[in-house]
Amino acid sequence: MGKGKSSAVRTAALLLLPSLAVVAGVFLLPMLYIFLLSLEGKQGQFTLENYTIFFKDTYYLQILWRTVKLGLLSVLACLVLGYPVAMFMAQTSGKLRGIITFLIISPHLISVVIRNFGWVVILGEKGWINSTLLKLGLIDTPLKLLYNELGVIIGLTDSLIVYMILAIATSLYQIDGSLYKAAGILGAGKVRTFFTVTLPLTLPGIVAGTTLVFSLSMSAFVTPALMGGTSVKVLPVIAYEKIMAQLNWPLGAALSFLLLGSTIALVSLFTRLIETRRYKEVFSS
Repeated sequence: MGKGKSSAVRTAALLLLPSLAVVAGVFLLPMLYIFLLSLEGKQGQFTLENYTIFFKDTYYLQILWRTVKLGLLSVLACLVLGYPVAMFMAQTSGKLRGIITFLIISPHLISVVIRNFGWVVILGEKGWINSTLLKLGLIDTPLKLLYNELGVIIGLTDSLIVYMILAIATSLYQIDGSLYKAAGILGAGKVRTFFTVTLPLTLPGIVAGTTLVFSLSMSAFVTPALMGGTSVKVLPVIAYEKIMAQLNWPLGAALSFLLLGSTIALVSLFTRLIETRRYKEVFSS
């Protein structure tokens, strides 16, 4: 029995070895190199100056706050817009559900750069939205929909809402239909049924979708750069500028690690708060 167990462990280790090698080669080793680079001073000496600069300069702290704020607003927009879509998917038949899933995923087969340029055409001062509103006489001057935080949120929501929809829909698919009948028998209306049955049971999907959307929005570079322009600076853009424009690799590496650490800390805090409060039994089941 012992020999059989050790043989199984050895086989599993050998099967995992190629994957672990790939992870180490394309993720762990580059991350380690970037981390060591972030500890390098101007003269090549070991220093924490690149990290202390971040905390001493209010400019970087404001950039971090804007990055977090845009991430939270993107999560809120994806949740508000994505939850009804997920509920509709859960209530449809298998064939129609597959069509809706394809329609949701298919835009993401196109490069995010092309989709962002499409939003630039739609939201620009002479874009479709402003042109239509001006022709209808609803506005006198074009609305400022681009190169501000609103434009970045629109672009991030378009790019990331699919993760929220699919995460919530997965939780909805697993809800037993008899629970809705039981709630109706006990006198609960549609609104009360939603808040007492549907919402608690979809909380794992909401948490998963929120984690994905927030993490990806925090690290997004293309959308803030194209739809935010020079007026909306976020941490990934600043890190890119430090490395590519100013050739200050140590400071750019430090900003990258601070962004990674902030994202992990906020996501961990969020999941911890959710799992230990009212609906903790949902996660333990």
